[in-house]
Amino acid sequence: MSPRNLRTCILGAGIASTVDVPEDLAVTGVAEHTGSITPGSLFVCMPSSSRDTHAFLGPARQAGAAAAVVHSQDGLEAAQAARLPAVRIEGEGIAFNLAISRLCREVLGDPSTAMRLLGVTGTNGKTTTAWIVRHALDSLGVRCAYLGTLGYALGEESRTLENTTPFPVALWNLLAEARSQGAQVVSMEVSSHALHGRRLGGVSFSVGCFTNLTQDHLDYHGSMEEYKAAKLLFFTEMAAASRAPFRAAVNLGDPTGREWLDSIPVPVLTYGAADARLVTEGSEVAVDGCTLSVPGVGSIRARLGGAYNVENLSSALAMLVTFGVPVSEALEALRAVPPVPGRFEAVPNEIGIGVLVDYAHTPDALAALLRCVRELNPPRIVTVFGCGGDRDRTKRPLMAAAASRNSDLCVLTSDNPRTEDPEAIIAEAASGLDPGSEAVTIVDRRAAIQYAVEAAEPGDVVVIAGKGHEDYQIIGRTKHPMSDRQMAKDALEARRCASR
Repeated sequence: MSPRNLRTCILGAGIASTVDVPEDLAVTGVAEHTGSITPGSLFVCMPSSSRDTHAFLGPARQAGAAAAVVHSQDGLEAAQAARLPAVRIEGEGIAFNLAISRLCREVLGDPSTAMRLLGVTGTNGKTTTAWIVRHALDSLGVRCAYLGTLGYALGEESRTLENTTPFPVALWNLLAEARSQGAQVVSMEVSSHALHGRRLGGVSFSVGCFTNLTQDHLDYHGSMEEYKAAKLLFFTEMAAASRAPFRAAVNLGDPTGREWLDSIPVPVLTYGAADARLVTEGSEVAVDGCTLSVPGVGSIRARLGGAYNVENLSSALAMLVTFGVPVSEALEALRAVPPVPGRFEAVPNEIGIGVLVDYAHTPDALAALLRCVRELNPPRIVTVFGCGGDRDRTKRPLMAAAASRNSDLCVLTSDNPRTEDPEAIIAEAASGLDPGSEAVTIVDRRAAIQYAVEAAEPGDVVVIAGKGHEDYQIIGRTKHPMSDRQMAKDALEARRCASR
């Protein structure tokens, strides 16, 4: 990209700062890791609870950084000692995130207005909805990138990310990359963490979609009211600050969506209820597909199974229509959308049992998933699930309650235990099992999946919930290779061989 005057960028960002840089100093990009610095970069010392990132100022200068952003007076002095021009951003936490996001916008030439950004927020359905929108627009000839839980994808390229919605420097660099690769649109997930932390400060969206609100992330937000307030920021604070006209698509079938209608100060397309502006209907729901209809317009057979994917398809349709695609064209574009990795993903086998891998990791998502499976009328449902460590502990017994009330056999196991004791996590979850429900505890996830596959009879459905597309398990702070899909395939093969 073309060099940009740093002082001009600071003025454009409108941030409070102490500037110790020459009048004519120009920067060519932004980096927060020394390994990603290119000559002329602005190096950002992001605040960290584990280390003083100002220690990297010297290496940053050696790597070619032209200037740095620091977050304390000591940092400013460290930059001076390293002979690196610096900007000290006033404020910390949310204020720092907001400021650095706006500064990145100016340095990178605001890629969010060079494209159209479509964002989806809510507890459940964000990944699937954003995925559907990306593929539907591609089929309509609109080059669309995806950014979210499944990573970053554009065309044939894809890679994983650390966060559903990245922190400011990473996010703006991804948007700049999408722009440079010819993306016309970015379909992305917008997390409550990112909204509350103002990671998206300065990002301009054209469409924002709200899917639903159920319990999750209370370890971070503290209460459902605070969680709800964080989500609403997308349609109030961010909508007001957008440099592009902002329009909303809101699920009227969710109580929170209905409650918000009078609070959202931008044009709203409602969906998800009989009194909505966009009415959809689902039918012929199976493991590998469903039919979505719009009265008076038509119907299509989608390749996404399960009743809750009728909701996800409806959310995506609402986003496409809000974006400006005619309803009939938008509906037809949903026909060819491929299944989402790790979302109601079937594992084919010759044994005659259904095996589904799904990311459901909240009580509501798990209950909805299992109700969808029950509607397929299997003789029995065997559910393998766990709860993540270092996350909201209050939902653990609720997860077990959701599983036991909607399954015939529950297999409690490890999810991502992180720094907690897996057995202690399972014990907390097990306290929520319905009395008299059939359940077993197997700490090792591979062994738990093996047990569930062996316990299933022809016609039964084994649901492996919680990790979906993830190909790792986090123990302590280390990611160990692990895939539910592969472990299910291994268990199925072992059973097939044993039956010969």
